[in-house]
Amino acid sequence: MSRDAAIARATDYFDSGAFRTDLARRVALRTESQDPERTPALDAYVEEEMRPALEALGFTCDTVRHARAGGPFLIAERIEDRSRPTVLGYGHGDVIRGLDDGWSEGLSPWEMREVGDRWYGRGVVDNKGQHSINLGGLKAVLETRGKLGFNAKYLIEMGEETGSPGLREVCAEHRDRLAADVLIASDGPRLSAERPTVFLGSRGGVTFDLWIDARDGGHHSGNWGGLLSNPGIQLAHAIASLVGPTGQIRVPELVPAEVPASVRRALADCEVDGGPDGPAVEPWWGEPGLTPAERVFGWCSLEVLAYETGNPKTPVNAIPPRAWARLQLRFVVGVDAQAVLPAVRRHLDRHGFPMVRAELSREEIFRATRLDPEDPWVTWAVDSIARTTGKKPAILPNLGGSLPNDTFSEILGMRTVWVPHSYPACSQHAPNEHLPVAIAREGLAMMAGLYWDLGEAEVPAR
Repeated sequence: MSRDAAIARATDYFDSGAFRTDLARRVALRTESQDPERTPALDAYVEEEMRPALEALGFTCDTVRHARAGGPFLIAERIEDRSRPTVLGYGHGDVIRGLDDGWSEGLSPWEMREVGDRWYGRGVVDNKGQHSINLGGLKAVLETRGKLGFNAKYLIEMGEETGSPGLREVCAEHRDRLAADVLIASDGPRLSAERPTVFLGSRGGVTFDLWIDARDGGHHSGNWGGLLSNPGIQLAHAIASLVGPTGQIRVPELVPAEVPASVRRALADCEVDGGPDGPAVEPWWGEPGLTPAERVFGWCSLEVLAYETGNPKTPVNAIPPRAWARLQLRFVVGVDAQAVLPAVRRHLDRHGFPMVRAELSREEIFRATRLDPEDPWVTWAVDSIARTTGKKPAILPNLGGSLPNDTFSEILGMRTVWVPHSYPACSQHAPNEHLPVAIAREGLAMMAGLYWDLGEAEVPAR
């Protein structure tokens, strides 16, 4: 009975092909939460996959629902000794739309296939593969030690890809059942494929629409050009007043006052690298004076997600009556999500764009969260991963993307440590989503070592 034995059992689970079989079965369930017709698959993932897997590990399971959510939530717990630490795990079994027609020849989002050193399929990294790796690590520790040596709880949701409707309400209602010392979960990418990573929160996300309704109907661009305002031009200038030609945000309320010193220290040895399949960093874009890592993990970005005026597919010689754009602010701790739209409104009015209307989209607002990179739980997790892998993990104060991490840090009031099992060029949310087999195998080893260490005496003070 040893740490090495638990890690060996976890990697044997991979080498035997059993992990691949389990993940392939889960990928085959079409859990597209954006499609109401997939509700039976959302239920099946919880009842036929996650409940049996967790019950086999000695968890007691309860399926709960919320009126806002399209799918169920699974709450599971295994309490061994209330004097020992309690860890909460989290995962989501829903996936983004399959986009079946966009996959390379011979690949399907619903049939996991191995090509070279990669597994392809919808959900292999987001998020079925990641929580399957964590459950595999738990299983290895339990089978090796005969017990976990700590208390474990787990929450599976089926609506993360639609903004996690109902998650916050469920956690508030079941706060006592979900109480834990720390969240240890997995989602998102590593900093690079080769380097184990921990991140401690996520950037927030708020999406809003800008549009101009100038008049009813278009008018001939020859007869009326120079006489009628063009909303496409006006809206372009309005957006240009919000964010400059090199991506610098021009509205003070949409950025933090500074990058904290502990965040700078953590990011000092972090290099953003999408790998051979990912895009190259454009060093001239974004906030001046920041490193690429600071720009994506310590600052904010304002992006135009869509822009439409006239008839883009079949342009005609007419001044369009309307222009519309959807923008998204990814923001860090220090920016008030509720203040974003009022700040945009004031800015547009000051700069001569009262004709531009602004409104929040219907998408959920994700809050920005960040655990201090120098928190004892971070040091503990990094030391455990380094011991298992022989590599120095990257510490990201927060993920560049957005997760419902505020549910755990704010509503449940716990520290949050995320250990991702993916990499930046995994094609998450796109055709050809894939998981490198080396990351899956190393992830199983890392999580077995980490869960083993949770059962030892030396853990951060409660």
